[in-house]
Amino acid sequence: MNLSFRNRIALHYMIATAIIMAVTFTVVYFVVQRTVYENLDNDLTFEAEKHTEEITIVGDSIKIKNKEEWAEREHLEVQINPVFIQILDKNGKFMDNSPNLKNDVLAYNPEQKFGGHFNETLNNRAIRQVQIPIEQNGKIKGFILAAMSLESSNMVLLNLRNVLFFSYLVLLAGLYYISRFIAGRSIIPVKVITQTTNRITKNNLNERVILPQNKDELYDLSSGINQLLQRIENTVERERQFTSDASHELRTPLSTLRGTLEVLIRKPREREEYEGKIKFSLTEIDRMSDTLEQLLLLARLDNDSKASKETSIPLPTLIDEILSRQKKAITDKGLSIAFHNEVSQEQIVPGYYTNLILENIIGNAIKYSRKDTTLQIIITESDAVLICKVVDEGIGIKKEDLDNVFNHFFRSDALDHKSIPGNGLGLSIAKKAADAIGASIEVESEMGQSTTFIIRF
Repeated sequence: MNLSFRNRIALHYMIATAIIMAVTFTVVYFVVQRTVYENLDNDLTFEAEKHTEEITIVGDSIKIKNKEEWAEREHLEVQINPVFIQILDKNGKFMDNSPNLKNDVLAYNPEQKFGGHFNETLNNRAIRQVQIPIEQNGKIKGFILAAMSLESSNMVLLNLRNVLFFSYLVLLAGLYYISRFIAGRSIIPVKVITQTTNRITKNNLNERVILPQNKDELYDLSSGINQLLQRIENTVERERQFTSDASHELRTPLSTLRGTLEVLIRKPREREEYEGKIKFSLTEIDRMSDTLEQLLLLARLDNDSKASKETSIPLPTLIDEILSRQKKAITDKGLSIAFHNEVSQEQIVPGYYTNLILENIIGNAIKYSRKDTTLQIIITESDAVLICKVVDEGIGIKKEDLDNVFNHFFRSDALDHKSIPGNGLGLSIAKKAADAIGASIEVESEMGQSTTFIIRF
């Protein structure tokens, strides 16, 4: 059955309510029926016991005393619901009856020897009977049967059943339309969500679903969709950034390679010239490879979830490893390393990300330091925050450029120091890695004197 979501909600609600109503109406009907029968049975039992005192037992014969007075009383009284009395012997043989029975006979039920109420018919009319044993000296001498008309009670029950049945149908029909209306109102936020998501394309990923006022399931759904859109927007933005960065950074070396190769094929050249051009081309290829690796690393850092899972390592050990890898560059510049650890306890940091941070910052400090100067690395602690300072005696950074040093491909006064290799991605990688572990990086610099990087873990 292909129903809309709105109609399915209404149908399911109606089915659930229909079951509850059916059970409730059934219980009501049987409770009323039981109450009617109990009241009728109480009246029958009372009449039977009352008339037991108006009989006489002579041997095996049981008769009604003062039957003429009884008949006269029946003529004088208006009996709306008359009681019929009949006397039987112990074998169920007719002995006597009330005048109002005339020639009619109440049915004897052998299974009700010790009293009980049951339904019967009299002249094709429904009656309710009770059959009570008549005892003398502990022995059953016969039975007294009392009966009253059941037709009025049955009529009440029939009317009640009809009212409940038609009320049930009317209520179900009304319930369906009311629940359909309510369901329509309830799914308005879902329609809003659908309309919003249908409007969202790759070009307007910044649009978001309006959050409902009530923090219910629809609020959670809207919030989840917004978070999904944010992740998609971040992914698309990373894709755009990577494409832009790659095209920006690779266009120049590719053009240089093309120009170099075109020059080589214009005319025959000496072996030394070929080797020189090929070595230059290989250098450009290596530079492009390094740039691509760093760009891919930046893309991974944007979407890396292993910060909470990576292995921790002591910070001094990590710094020693980085200095060991940079030993040749340190020696070539004649740098002195002043490593001060002012924290007595072991300082544990996330290994992978901290290595990315310090590898780039210490590498930059070595590259931009002047020859025969000192590079200081200081570890301190303040308010349970681990602080690592890297201080060089290098060319420094202009104050107006300090806010841009973490941007992709930014290099302060790059034209003034072309001899220093780099593509401006190292500090971007360091900043991304710091963000991944909740660390922070600050930079201070005096132009022509020194630059200090402060990392807080």
